[in-house]
Amino acid sequence: MTLDSRPGVANIRSEINVTPLVDVCLVLLIIFMVVTPMMMAEVKVDLPRTSQAPAMPAQSTQLTVAIREDGSVYVGGSPVAEAMLRETLAAMQAAEPDREVVVRGDRRLGYERVCKVLAMLSEVGFKRVGLVTEKEAS
Repeated sequence: MTLDSRPGVANIRSEINVTPLVDVCLVLLIIFMVVTPMMMAEVKVDLPRTSQAPAMPAQSTQLTVAIREDGSVYVGGSPVAEAMLRETLAAMQAAEPDREVVVRGDRRLGYERVCKVLAMLSEVGFKRVGLVTEKEAS
């Protein structure tokens, strides 16, 4: 506050104090930086192990199809019912025909289940499909 030339009268400054706003924004930024990776976590699948695991392309460009040990299928991290799997994959292929697809099949899963999903991916039109493995511990 500054004093007016008249005694007993104070001028009020009409300035906004942005310090609390900046503090709140920084706290929100930190919260989002911590929580976002947790929300983007992949479906937990125990991958098969091989002596050489090839390098993976950037995840933002590929579609991930995960098959858990119980046979449940997740497309892009979301569970998909068996009856809706073909339609879901066909819709995704129509939206992005040249998209890469990686299949993350649990190592305890039956070979037949993985083959059915691979065949379905081929039938709906995906051309670039790969299988994900982990590198064996040396």
